[in-house]
Amino acid sequence: MTDESGDSWRGDLRRVFSAWIYVLAAAVLAIGAWATGAATGYAVTLFVVLFLLVVFRQLPAGPDEIEIAPAQMVDGPPADPLPLILGSLDALDLPIFVLNASSELIAGNQEADKVFGTLPVGLHVSTRWRSPGILDMIRETIETGEPNQMEHSERLPSERVYIVRVAPVLSDETTAIPYFLLSFRDISELRRLDRMRSDFVANASHELRTPLASLRGFIETMQGPARDDAKAKDRFLAIMLDQANRMSRLVDDLLSLSRLELKAHLPPDQKVELAPILGHVRDSLAPLANELGVEIRLDLPAEKVEVMGERDELVQVFENLIENACKYGQDGKVVEVSLRQEPGGATEVSVRDHGPGIPREHVPRLTERFYRVNVEDSRSKKGTGLGLAIVKHILTRHRARLIVRSTLGSGSEFTVRF
Repeated sequence: MTDESGDSWRGDLRRVFSAWIYVLAAAVLAIGAWATGAATGYAVTLFVVLFLLVVFRQLPAGPDEIEIAPAQMVDGPPADPLPLILGSLDALDLPIFVLNASSELIAGNQEADKVFGTLPVGLHVSTRWRSPGILDMIRETIETGEPNQMEHSERLPSERVYIVRVAPVLSDETTAIPYFLLSFRDISELRRLDRMRSDFVANASHELRTPLASLRGFIETMQGPARDDAKAKDRFLAIMLDQANRMSRLVDDLLSLSRLELKAHLPPDQKVELAPILGHVRDSLAPLANELGVEIRLDLPAEKVEVMGERDELVQVFENLIENACKYGQDGKVVEVSLRQEPGGATEVSVRDHGPGIPREHVPRLTERFYRVNVEDSRSKKGTGLGLAIVKHILTRHRARLIVRSTLGSGSEFTVRF
């Protein structure tokens, strides 16, 4: 016990003398105070106080002082990073799925549920995406641990283009459970803009060539042989105005089609009543019908019929269909528009004319851009060849279908089914 006390005392003394620089500084301060005129007792007191501060600074706090050892790593089961991953994914605006090493879906964020629907946990990725490219890419990433990406197209419910990327979740734990993130970045708008730009140039140049050539020809004639012919000028100016109006309608339809393509993947989120829309369309087309000698008859149910839709776009659909029926079914003198809803089933709006009908081979291509059954007849009736293409794009956005039935000599029926 005595040896231990002696060792402790000597250790404390060594710690005090190890701070000799502080003791020397205390002595210098005391001598400096005495040299500047301070009383001898004051200088001695100053030295003692500073010396005691050095001593207490160097001595340990007490016998109960405990030295804290660094924490030791404890072996245990590997950490599972899945909770942290899931907590972060919902903050992202990309559809992202979590896969395990067996290519099974473990979870998805809110955006993934919104875009692709809720997929059951444990579902193999090949059950939802059958693209060999995606499956090979995921398999390669699981085997090598290297990220991969590719471009992928979805056709239903509307055409979408994605950059699909799969990457491992990196962790500091070498024994952590392996997870992989499958993300989808939507580039549909970029691809659609590129395609629309090229389509617009090709279609516009093709369709505008004829009226532009006509305008140039009349202008050259008026500058040359018909320079002094007032009657010819009046006739030519009327034709030139008609051609200019045709080009204006064509450009308006092309721009309308482009705007519809931009939002084809966004379904309407409000309900609209169909009967008032059909009544509005009939009233707006009444002058044209009277001019053509056609009667537009409406057959509407007594009860309210509503569908998910956008009013202005549905007006455009029914205006196109009823106007076409009036123009091309003019010989039948009557256009019948009926609205019906099956109990718990589909809602249908049918537009029927009693004109010459459409040959069977032309029916599948009616909604193609600039497709005309009879080119001269269409242009004489001021058609652009884009009306039914616009109808098709609007109905695609509304998740509706256009059904065409036609019999030569008996007329045609265009049905919109919601």
